Amino acid sequence: MSGPGPRKGVQAERAVLVGVFLEPPADPEHPLDEIAGLAETAGATVVAELTQRRDRPDQTTYLGKGKVTELAGLVAHHGADVVIFDNDLSPAQTRNLEKAISTKVLDRSEVILDIFAARARTSEARLAVELAQLEYSLPRLKRLWTHLSRLKMGIGMRGPGEKQLEVDRRLVEKRIHELRAELAGIHGRRERQVAARQDHLTVSLVGYTNAGKSTLLNLLTGATELAEDKLFATLDTRTRRWRLPGWGPVLLSDTVGFIRDLPHRLIASFKATLEETRQADLLLHVADASSALVDSQIAAVRAVLEELAVADKDTILVLNKIDALPDRTVRDGLLARYPQAIAVSARTGTGIPELLRTTSACLGRGFRDIDVETDPANGRLIAWLGAHGEVLSRNFTADRVTIHCRLPAALLGRIDPAAATVRPHRDAVPPPLEPAAD
Repeated sequence: MSGPGPRKGVQAERAVLVGVFLEPPADPEHPLDEIAGLAETAGATVVAELTQRRDRPDQTTYLGKGKVTELAGLVAHHGADVVIFDNDLSPAQTRNLEKAISTKVLDRSEVILDIFAARARTSEARLAVELAQLEYSLPRLKRLWTHLSRLKMGIGMRGPGEKQLEVDRRLVEKRIHELRAELAGIHGRRERQVAARQDHLTVSLVGYTNAGKSTLLNLLTGATELAEDKLFATLDTRTRRWRLPGWGPVLLSDTVGFIRDLPHRLIASFKATLEETRQADLLLHVADASSALVDSQIAAVRAVLEELAVADKDTILVLNKIDALPDRTVRDGLLARYPQAIAVSARTGTGIPELLRTTSACLGRGFRDIDVETDPANGRLIAWLGAHGEVLSRNFTADRVTIHCRLPAALLGRIDPAAATVRPHRDAVPPPLEPAAD
């Protein structure tokens, strides 16, 4: 997997990868593939790997003592500049490891935060990443500074003085407070923006990073958004109009990709960006069918949706990249495990008609096919029906007009019975009783 291109300070770094597994890895043959992809995306070159199976992490160095010695040998042999763990380390464990091997040590969260910082394009994404990085670094300031001597004395500084570490900590805490306030304001504005779209049906694409969400968005809406074969190519929510057959315009949003053990700080920081997901009428959970880790990736996305409190929202599982599964046995086994999923290829268009039908059926549960009979001069009601539903036909007589439309069931009570007669359309089909399951 290719990285984002040369980046100052990281493009030449040679990395040794380390994974400590407290339970069998999801992919025993290639247990460090994902962290290798993250390292390369961050701009590092992987030169060696080291794994260990343990019942519990070592409190001091996470690795066992023998493995720490082996790691030091690998670092020296390959001239490594950085050691990257596929685990989250405590500040003390990071310091102890760096002291033992005399090399910079990064954990999984730090690498993900670095990638997000490099990919952030909008001011909102940059603020969210900065907040997550500062919250991550606050308990690790001691590691970042070796100058713990007191400040020079002078005008305004007479007295006991303060350690540089204490000054830095206070500055970081002040900046965190400012960022939280600024992001809270952005979140409030985003909530109002999303709520203002309640007149439109909204569908949100969610899924593991690099599952093909942006490619699917482009195919469905005709957009030309950036779609790269890279981790976290999309950090900012993009919303486009989708002409869903039988419904007219639907708003389709592409969101930031999830990943296993996504740092909680990032989820909290990107709360405003993920507002589209919370407010959506329907989620399309896009999974990479060609990945050997598709089952664990689906589970990881479900865990993040739980954390966002949207796991109960209507969701369609979309198995993308199905064309990359030439083995019929593997494909049949995948579809057997997820019988209600829709198999598609955003690259070739395979399965898209079925996805459109299923999406329409899912959205249709909250809608009713009705005929509204009213005075042709009642322009206010006619405009309201067009704004809040889909007008399918109009039939005029001498002094009346009958409008066949599809309207959200929750809005039926807003039609004044003194101004119009409402009845089910003659060909109306009852909505499905069971939601589409993920």
